[in-house]
Amino acid sequence: MDNATTPLMKGSEITIKALELLGVEVVFAYPGGQAIELHQALSHSKMRVVLPRHEQGGAFAAGGYARASGRVGVCMATSGPGATNLVSGIADAYMDSIPTVFITGQVPSSMIGKNVFQETDIIGVTRPIVKHSFLVLDAHDIPRVIKAAFRIASTGRPGPVVVDIPKNVQQQRVEPDFEAEPSLKYYHPHPELNPADIAEIRKMIAASRRPCIYAGGGIISAGAAGELVRFAEGYHLPVVTTLMGIGAIPDDHPLSLRWLGMHGAVYANYAANECDLLLALGARFDDRVTGNPRSFAVGARIIHVDIDDSEINKNKTADLGVVADIREVLEALNAEPAPQEYSDWFARIAEWKRKYPFHYRNKPDRLQPQYVIERLSALTGGQAMIVPGVGQHQMWAAQYYNYSYPRQLLTSGGLGAMGFGLPAAMGAKVACPDQTVINIDGDGSFQMNIQELGTLFVEEIPVKMVVIDNQHLGMVAQWEDRFYNHNRGNTVLGRCKGSNGCASGRDCGHCDGTRCTGAPYPDFVTIAKGYGIPGRDVFSREELDAAIEEMLACDGPFLLDVHTGYEEHVLPMIPPGGDYTAIIME
Repeated sequence: MDNATTPLMKGSEITIKALELLGVEVVFAYPGGQAIELHQALSHSKMRVVLPRHEQGGAFAAGGYARASGRVGVCMATSGPGATNLVSGIADAYMDSIPTVFITGQVPSSMIGKNVFQETDIIGVTRPIVKHSFLVLDAHDIPRVIKAAFRIASTGRPGPVVVDIPKNVQQQRVEPDFEAEPSLKYYHPHPELNPADIAEIRKMIAASRRPCIYAGGGIISAGAAGELVRFAEGYHLPVVTTLMGIGAIPDDHPLSLRWLGMHGAVYANYAANECDLLLALGARFDDRVTGNPRSFAVGARIIHVDIDDSEINKNKTADLGVVADIREVLEALNAEPAPQEYSDWFARIAEWKRKYPFHYRNKPDRLQPQYVIERLSALTGGQAMIVPGVGQHQMWAAQYYNYSYPRQLLTSGGLGAMGFGLPAAMGAKVACPDQTVINIDGDGSFQMNIQELGTLFVEEIPVKMVVIDNQHLGMVAQWEDRFYNHNRGNTVLGRCKGSNGCASGRDCGHCDGTRCTGAPYPDFVTIAKGYGIPGRDVFSREELDAAIEEMLACDGPFLLDVHTGYEEHVLPMIPPGGDYTAIIME
């Protein structure tokens, strides 16, 4: 570009042009005093601007967009409370390695550090939960910084990047150089693959009698799901995944053992702990998988492959640590497959699968949440993109929906952020408009960002919503039942405090012994109607299929409020601090 013929541009205009040149199509952005210049520039852009009803909703939506598409999600907010409202979404992206860029307005640079109106040091606030951050003090630097932010967010181990731009820099007029390249001399996101590591992996597999692949979200981030399946088939290896790795291998594949961890399949936990070789691929040995890491896979030799060298030996010591792109590792291993039989090992696995499937005690007269997920899976052919909130419903969504492709289950794994589901589903549907996107939520989690119903209506984003409504903070109540003698510590959300249906000591007169017979609280269907969105209450199994079919047939967004009551626990369950031998199945 010939800068001599380039007109002067405001920093805000340069920011938006830099995003356009990087191919950004959608920005989730909320205006404010220190971001008004950015929004004025956005008003002249061809990029789609989705206006959330809360900055946290925008942050989760950008994360959902990135999770669904693999592209960088972009979110904007103003300074002070606008920026701090992004923090949960930034932390969520950090914990789950999601490529996102958050651009925040800031008070004028001359006022930074003086505690002026709506000033917050968002760089300092977010430092522990970003991959990198930039405070831009000269508009000349904007093209270079925006390029650097996207490169850092999307390469190596993905993650969030914050770009903070003071208002005077947004207003500064300069001749932009959009060809300026960032200087990232100390950033090496693509470690070189060592052929000796491939040879050693082959050798260790050949010496094994009970091997097991433990595949994490890194497989999906790397676009390596196909390579993983070929590797498992080529070497005849069973595969367990993490919650974040669901979809890396189809659930119904003969080598799939589903997912492991606190609420994962019993047989997946047994296989990972009783193998003699554990191949950890793009996984990080987090506590929800391992429990006490000292008692996890104690008899196994461990191969750990990760693109982030800080993960090797962090939580669990590896016999072979390989710092490399997992896709390149699998491609190298797949060049010369070496299948073995492992007949005794697979016989043990088959017996575990026979004895300990995901199951629940069927109660035909009750509308059980597990049954709701099973019917949803059947009626969508197992092909919908599922975006749960966080809680019991999240675990049931992972257990009882049949997944067959990567990026099909989008969930807040590491942070476990309630309020994630609705806005993340919104972002996912914007990214994948031809895909059926269903937010499965709980009545607690759903209310944390319920205002995004307004975004769905105004922006015409046809997300389907299924609220598993049990009037409780279900997962915490489950822990109270298991470990606190059923004592309720502020986990009842509804009006009913009855000793029968809600087991919390005060009867409001609406309990028949199994469920609340009073009016739903809150009335989500009426709330949705107030936002212009149709909905339907479901109280019985007999109503369920027709309600799901009505929801799926609707051209726009639709809400089902499914009244299950609080009775069920998510099982199996490994107690906190325990190991797979202490797993609770009933």
